[in-house]
This record gives sequence, structure tokens and C-alpha cells, in this order.
Amino acid sequence: MTETLEKRQQHKWGQNGAVCSDAAGVEDAFDTTYREKEGPKPPMIIVWRNVIMMSLLHIGALYGAFLIPSASHLTLLWSLLCFLISALGITAGAHRLWSHRTYKASLPLRIFLAVANSMAFENDIFEWARDHRVHHKYSETDADPHNARRGFFFAHIGWLLVRKHPDVIEKGGKLELSDLLSDKVVMFQRRYYKLSVLLMCFLVPMFVPWHFWGESLWVAYFIPGLLRYAMVLNASWLVNSAAHMWGNRPYDKNINPRENRFVAFSAIGEGFHNYHHTFPFDYATSEFGCKFNLTTCFIDFMCVLGLAKDRKRVSREVVVSRVQRTGDGSHRSG
Repeated sequence: MTETLEKRQQHKWGQNGAVCSDAAGVEDAFDTTYREKEGPKPPMIIVWRNVIMMSLLHIGALYGAFLIPSASHLTLLWSLLCFLISALGITAGAHRLWSHRTYKASLPLRIFLAVANSMAFENDIFEWARDHRVHHKYSETDADPHNARRGFFFAHIGWLLVRKHPDVIEKGGKLELSDLLSDKVVMFQRRYYKLSVLLMCFLVPMFVPWHFWGESLWVAYFIPGLLRYAMVLNASWLVNSAAHMWGNRPYDKNINPRENRFVAFSAIGEGFHNYHHTFPFDYATSEFGCKFNLTTCFIDFMCVLGLAKDRKRVSREVVVSRVQRTGDGSHRSG
């Protein structure tokens, strides 16, 4: 009875009552039939270019942190704004809109989120959403791009420094991605991704404080440029690492993802990870609305403005039944 209720819930739009397509919740649903191949694991091949670039980025970010006292208040506020815009490009854009299709966005909002995604520089929307669907479908297996069973470092950044496991490539190539391929905003960003990253991730964050209030290009490059970029990356990576290792599991004790308030704060709402992996189709990624969840507030505000609609939501009845059936006993109502 409970399982039937949950399955039925997955095929409904929570806010407006419209029925969603059957395909909407298939590609990000965990595949229980997958089995890892027996025998020795394939050799780990280091991508030295990525190792060098990530090392230089974090050295530059660390230097940027030492420059903070010399930056103007406007530059620091601008850096915070760039952080939030970048983060929304991942959380509200690549994640909740394009990976899980948890709500619908108008063309102006999709364009804004694509621009914000380029500012975040975490791969283009198509590649990000494809890899994230693989992550959900084959979570904590060899087919998971950032398999947390391989350790904190691998799940956090190491997966970007080595070649993908063959199973990740194989399973990613078999996903149904027609919704992404048919989205002109996604395909336009993918076509001009390198140029958009150069402009939005580096030039715009550096140019604005230099041009409008006379900040030095040196400070503008290292603080709203490199430091802000590195902070966005690490906030996102914590969802893959810390939120798969530390925290409670009130919704499903049988999976690794956890509820982690620190990650929820730093990643503007993405740390309620046990809930999210239990109900990936919920636009809020949490049952607590806007609490520690700036991304949910943003989506709600876009709905007020008429730029978004059809938010999918899990009913309270389904949440409670799931907590009672598979939770670890740590659930709290608020």
C-alpha cells in the first residue's frame, strides 16, 4: 500500500495538480538491477592537466583570501552576489530544473540560469545533468561518477582528476536525454560553453568592480574571480562527499546520502541529501520549505513573478509513511 502510494506520488505535479509524463522520474530513479563487474577494477588514470589546473586554482584562491582586507566593501558584496548567482546556476538550474525536471521555467528564467551556470563553470548543463542522472541511477557503485565508497577525496574532487570508470561512460551513454537535447537554451550554452565561461566566470566578475568603483584588477581577479569560483566548486563538491558520509538518514537508512545542515547552508539548500535521494522529484529537496534552502526560496519567488510553475512536491502523507517504513528514527517535524 505504501509503495503504491509513493509510486503514484511520483507521477503527480505537487503544486498545480497537473499529471507529469511517465519519463520524468525514470532516468534519475535508482536502478536495482545493476551489478558491478567481478574481477579487478580498471586502473586509475590520472588526468594531469586537471590536477595542475585545480592546484593552481586553489593556490590562487588561497592568495585571494589573503587579499580580502585590501578589497573594498563593494567588491566583497559583489563577490557574494557572484557566489549566489553561480550557485543558483547549479542548484536551481542544472540540478533541480534540468537534471530532475522538478519544475518548469520560462525562457527568460532558463536563459538566466544558463548564464549563471556558465559563471559556476562546472561543465555545461547537458554534461552536468547527464552525469547527475547517472549518479542517482547508480549511486555508490562503479557507475556513479563520484562514488562516495571510494573515499571523501575521490567523491569531493578526485573524480575530476582521473578518467571516468568505464561503467560511468557506458551507463551515461544509455540514458534517455531527449529533453536536454531538445532544449535550445541547453544546446546553445553547450555550443558556446568555453566562450561563456571565459566571459561569465572570469571577465565579468573581474571587470565590474574595476570599472564601476575603481577596484584594482589584481584584487578583482583573485577575489570575485578565483576565490569566489573555488568556493562555489567546493560548496557543490561537499554535496557529493560530506553529504554522502556525515549526518542522519531520517527517510531511508538503507542508502548512504545524509541530512547535513552545514552542506545545506554552504550549498544554498542542497544538503538535505537523504531526503533528495529518497524523493529526487521534489523541487524543494527538503520537506522544510525555505529553511536553510535559499534555492527553494528563489524558485518560489520565480513562481510569484510568473517565471516558473508546476513545482513537484511530495505530500506529507507520503513523507510520513516513508519515514516510518525506512527511516533511522531521527526524523523531526521541523
